[in-house]
Amino acid sequence: MKAILFLITFNLSFISVYAQEVQWANKLIKYSSDLGGKQFGIKRILGKPDVFPQSGSSPNAWTPKNALDGYEFVEVSFEKPQTVRQIAVFENLNSGAVVKILVDNGSGKYQTVWSRKKDYKTPSFKATIPADHNYYFKRKRRKIQEAPEVLNPGIENVILENAVSGVAAVRVEFNFALLPGQKQIDAIGISDSKTLLNASINSNAVFEHLSDSKSVALDGITPNNPIVSPDGKKLFITTLHENKEEVFSFEKNGNSWANKKSETQFNTNSTYNYIAYLGTDFILKGGNEYSRGSNECGYELFSNSNGNSSRSVLKITAFNNYDAASDATMTNDGNVLIMGIETDYTQGGTDLYFTQKKDDGTYGFLQSMGKTINSAADEGMMHLLSDQKTMLFSSNGFSSFGDFDIYVSYRLDDTWKNWSEPINLGSKINTNEFDGMPFYDESNETLYFITAINGNNVLKAITLPKNSIFKSN
Repeated sequence: MKAILFLITFNLSFISVYAQEVQWANKLIKYSSDLGGKQFGIKRILGKPDVFPQSGSSPNAWTPKNALDGYEFVEVSFEKPQTVRQIAVFENLNSGAVVKILVDNGSGKYQTVWSRKKDYKTPSFKATIPADHNYYFKRKRRKIQEAPEVLNPGIENVILENAVSGVAAVRVEFNFALLPGQKQIDAIGISDSKTLLNASINSNAVFEHLSDSKSVALDGITPNNPIVSPDGKKLFITTLHENKEEVFSFEKNGNSWANKKSETQFNTNSTYNYIAYLGTDFILKGGNEYSRGSNECGYELFSNSNGNSSRSVLKITAFNNYDAASDATMTNDGNVLIMGIETDYTQGGTDLYFTQKKDDGTYGFLQSMGKTINSAADEGMMHLLSDQKTMLFSSNGFSSFGDFDIYVSYRLDDTWKNWSEPINLGSKINTNEFDGMPFYDESNETLYFITAINGNNVLKAITLPKNSIFKSN
C-alpha cells in the first residue's frame, strides 16, 4: 500500500500551470451488461474515481457480467463538450483490458482514436498492493479477516496524437479475456492536456501537519467504541471480557488513563454493550438486537434529571435494519438521532440516516442523509460534534489510504439531508488498515479513534486543534 502513496495529492491534484480541463463521465448512454443492484452496478462508473488510489475490489466500481473473460463496452457522456487530448480509464482490478476507445465530437457518430496493439506504448500506471493486510469487517462484529488479493490495478492513460475538439461522449471497449481474474472499472475521465490523470484523496493539507498519533495504554484491554465525558475526565471503552462485550471506564490521570472500572449498569446484555452517545444528563446505550416489528431499535436511554434517574427503550417508527447491530449518535439535546443501518433503500451497504424526536418521546421515520455522504459501500461509526453541524464518521466507500478511513462532513442546511463532500482526515490519522470509531474530545482538543495493527484493535489519540476540524462560518 505504501507504494501508491506517491499518487496522493491534495486539493490541487488536477490543476497544472496549463489550467488543465478535466471532466468525469456524468451520464450513461449505452452499455453491454450490468449486474444490477445498488453495488457493483454500471452507475458506479460515473463521477470521479472513488476506489483509487487504494484500488482493489469495491462495490463502488462497475463489475460487468463478462468481467472474467468476455467482451464488454460502455458509452458515457460529459457535462459539456470539450477538447480532448487524453482519455483515462481507471481499472481497479487487473488492468490492461481496454482494447478500443472511440469519441463522439457532436456528430452523433463515434470515431476510433485509440486501439490496443501488441507493442502498444500507451503510458499506464501499474501498482501491486500487498494481499496480506487486514481489514475491519462488519461494524460491531469486531471481526478481522484477510483481504482478498488485489492484482494489477492500473490507469489506462491514453494520450491522443492529435487533440479532438468538441468531444461530448466516449465509448470504451474491453476484452476481459486478455487477463485472468476479476475485473472492475472505477471511472472514465477526459482532459485537454498530456498531464496524466491520477486519482486524489479529498483531504485538507492542515491534517498532514498534525503531530503523530500515539497509542493509548488501557491496562491490557482491546478497545472498541471510545467515548469521553463532556468534561474530558472520563473515558468509556467496550471490550470483550469473559466472552461478553462489556463497558469499562477510565479516569484521566495527567496524560494517561487509569483506574479501570467495569460499568456494571451498562453490561446487561451478552453482546453489543457500548455507549453510543454521552450527554450532560443522558446516555444513549446499545446492547440489544432490535426487535423486528416493535419499533425497538436496540438502544436504551439512561437519563438523570434533577437527581432522578430513568431508563427507557428507544423506539423509532417502522424501524428496520438488515443487521442485528447498528451505529448511532445524536444531538446534545436528543432531538435528532443519527444512525448507520442497511435497508432496502440504502445506497449500498450501511448508510447514514437521521430521525427527529416526536412529542411522545419516540422518534419518527428514518430519512437518508443524502447521496453526497452515502456511498455504495459502508458508512457508520459517527460522532456529531457540539455545533451539531460537524460530523466525523468512518467509511470504505470514498478514495482513501486503506480500507475504512475517517472523514469529516459538514451539514449545509437545516434539513439534515444536505452534507458537504466527505473530507479525509489525512495520513497522520488514516492508515492502510482499518481506522474508525472516531470521538473528538472538544475540551482537550484530542481525537480518539481505533486503528487495526496486525489484526488487533488499538486506541489512538492525536492532538487536533478545533480550528482544523470545525468549519468557520
